[in-house]
Amino acid sequence: MLNSASLRLRLLVGAALTVAIASPAFAAATTPTAAIPNAAKDSPPATTAPDPVPSDPTAADQTGLGEIVVTATKRETNLQKTPIAINVLSSQALTDRHVQSLYDLADGAVPSLRVATFEARQSALTIGIRGIVPLDANQPAREQGVGIYIDGVYLGRQHGLNAALFDVDRIEVLKGPQGTLFGRNTEGGALSIVTKGPSGKWGGSATAGIANYGGYNGALRLDLPEVYGVSLKLDGVVQYQGATTKNPLAGQTGFNYYDRRGFKATARVHPVSGMTADFSYDNGYDANSPFYSQLLNYNPNGCATGTQAASPNCKLPGTNYTQLTGTVKPLPSQVVVNGTSRAKTADIGVPQQPSIDKTHGYTSNIRWDVAPEIELRSITAWRGVSATQWDNSGGYHRVPVVAAGCTGSACNFSRYSLADLHQNQFSQEFQAVGTVGQLDYVAGLYYFNEHISDDAATPNSLAFNSALTSITVLDPCIGSGGFGSQVGCRSIDRASEVHSKSYAGYGQATWNATDRIHLTAGGRYTHDEKQGVLHYSRNLNYDTATPAQLTAAGYAPLDASWNRFNPMATLAYDASDSVHVYAKYATGYRAGGASSRTSNYQTFNPEDVKSYEIGAKTDFWNHRARLNLAGYIMDRKNSQVDISSIQTTSTGSFNNLVTINAPGITKIRGIEADLTVQPVTGLTLTAGYAYTYTKIPPVLIASTGVYQNFYIVFTPRNAANGSIDYTMPIGDLDLKFHLDGNYSQATQTFDQFATKNDPAFIANARVALANIPVSDANKVTISAWVRNLFDKQYVFRRDPSNSLPGSPTTSTTSGSISNVLGDYGNFNAPRTYGMEASVKF
Repeated sequence: MLNSASLRLRLLVGAALTVAIASPAFAAATTPTAAIPNAAKDSPPATTAPDPVPSDPTAADQTGLGEIVVTATKRETNLQKTPIAINVLSSQALTDRHVQSLYDLADGAVPSLRVATFEARQSALTIGIRGIVPLDANQPAREQGVGIYIDGVYLGRQHGLNAALFDVDRIEVLKGPQGTLFGRNTEGGALSIVTKGPSGKWGGSATAGIANYGGYNGALRLDLPEVYGVSLKLDGVVQYQGATTKNPLAGQTGFNYYDRRGFKATARVHPVSGMTADFSYDNGYDANSPFYSQLLNYNPNGCATGTQAASPNCKLPGTNYTQLTGTVKPLPSQVVVNGTSRAKTADIGVPQQPSIDKTHGYTSNIRWDVAPEIELRSITAWRGVSATQWDNSGGYHRVPVVAAGCTGSACNFSRYSLADLHQNQFSQEFQAVGTVGQLDYVAGLYYFNEHISDDAATPNSLAFNSALTSITVLDPCIGSGGFGSQVGCRSIDRASEVHSKSYAGYGQATWNATDRIHLTAGGRYTHDEKQGVLHYSRNLNYDTATPAQLTAAGYAPLDASWNRFNPMATLAYDASDSVHVYAKYATGYRAGGASSRTSNYQTFNPEDVKSYEIGAKTDFWNHRARLNLAGYIMDRKNSQVDISSIQTTSTGSFNNLVTINAPGITKIRGIEADLTVQPVTGLTLTAGYAYTYTKIPPVLIASTGVYQNFYIVFTPRNAANGSIDYTMPIGDLDLKFHLDGNYSQATQTFDQFATKNDPAFIANARVALANIPVSDANKVTISAWVRNLFDKQYVFRRDPSNSLPGSPTTSTTSGSISNVLGDYGNFNAPRTYGMEASVKF
């Protein structure tokens, strides 16, 4: 595979050189592109779009592909002239795909961008780019590998990321390390959401829609005229979908349900000449339930009591068992095994109430043109999220396993995963952006302060009778070994608290040596501090525990700091007005932390990545076609990997997850290609492809002395997409058609197991009749949309831990198979469809 990856990269180099050599022919066949000024003084950049800027490649020119404006370098630039691998999803693209929240991008809207739920839960998203995908970044003392930004503000937690999106102008997907301009935790890249700002002119829009599964959505945008120097913009949104898998227990929530709503207000003022100040407030509410977790098979590895050699497939990675003890229990008759199709109704009804995510934020964004050579900026933000998790999606498909003849708590099952997280963050960034002669520069100072607390419990919620013929709901306060799911009745598996601070200073400059040659260099110095404590572990109060108890647990608080310098350098060459090539070196780093899922609060170190990238951005065929290519080599040091196991207790069960740093260098190699063609007026065709090769060196497990392979999750080797958009004028109206298809190869979903999920192909479609006049100024659009057009069914998350022996506890030579069930996993969402009407005024 290394030879294959090397060959692919050589092919890409050859393609880039071929394009560069052929540039005179390209130039002869094209007309010059109107340049977007690089200098901040000519085109004041903004984190919120000040006016509608055409980020749709077809919006600006109906006879060719229009320019796409991005702010990836902290200034407004033309996408094609920006030497960064970027994908841009315009507001129209989001509408065509019926994207309401970030999880709707999980189907593959950008091939190298991966979005997945954490476990089965919609309340916390795992987001990765180019193979940088953390499995369990929802712990308070752990960080993400891809930075998520809204209007220039970094979001410190993955909780609340699935909130409803507000009046988005575009989403910029910056691929590769962004450690210089964006800072820590952007190893894989950054996802920057840019919303529309006030215009100071009267306008707005209203949208209302209905869908299957009882779904509905609505959005209202009001852009008010400037009054006494103040421009005000108001946004409101509601989104609802009923459960797609029914819960048979009366009065309980079904699975894959959501109820979202949000509000945002932005005021723009001009206190002095040349200064623009935006002040905004937003809040969001997201009630949701997890995807249903199905039992996909039963004892697929043939686990049986006896020697390990007699059951060679029943082997837990990282162990060297010689004996398998215990017995694999027969399944109760109520349990359904189904690994081929999505369940419409759960086999066993369970207590399930919605998880609730609440987000809020206050942002001040000030830009001041002090002089023609410099613009000063200040971005100040207070943000917070609270997440209350209720996840009982596993039912009997997860441990503990019950045997006939059981008594007391041994009859209990259906692990109810409960958690509460509260986070508040403050960030302040100062920037200076400008141009002096041939030099474009960006410099800044950054401060980030975050406080997080969380707790978790996992009581059992149901019980069989001794004969396994009937099921009862346990008392929610004392039914699970004297504990339960109610607040105040829980046996706390873990509770932790973390304070994090980050200080950074950075600078980047581009020397435009000639009209064609551009050399960029920059660096960022970061100082991180993190202090954390465990308040509870396994229902032991660490705040009141004796020194002997803490010593026995091996516990020590987290008190760590790290310093990093992240340089970058880029050489860009404009082979012609329509062919641009570049070579780039970039670095990034993800902070270390501690695992609150371990009783000793086990710490782990940061990881660092170096990236070497070449790329070509080309326009040809009289600007009717655009081809962008990128190839990269990334080397990551001290990769953070996870070893997870579920361990049962008399009061329920808990997830013991140990995070360690893999020694050596993790290799990530890739190729990306994006093609857009407008063969005739009104018709636009796009195609995208990403090849990603990853390899983590084997890790020696200290407790067993065995080398174990680890994998990067949710990163398909091959992923591709394509779309067709056609606009047909009918008098003064426009009839619009959209169809997209998205493919991803099977990939691991747990980094300690080779087991993969299913390959996926998802298509989405929309048809709209636009510009229907209802008055002199108001126009209506009526549309019909469908997601997962062909109702494809695939397992997007597959967990084999229930089909293998348990982790070592008291012995490293024998493993118990008493809790073996089978693989369990989650199917993707079914086909959804609906109609919408929107009016602009």
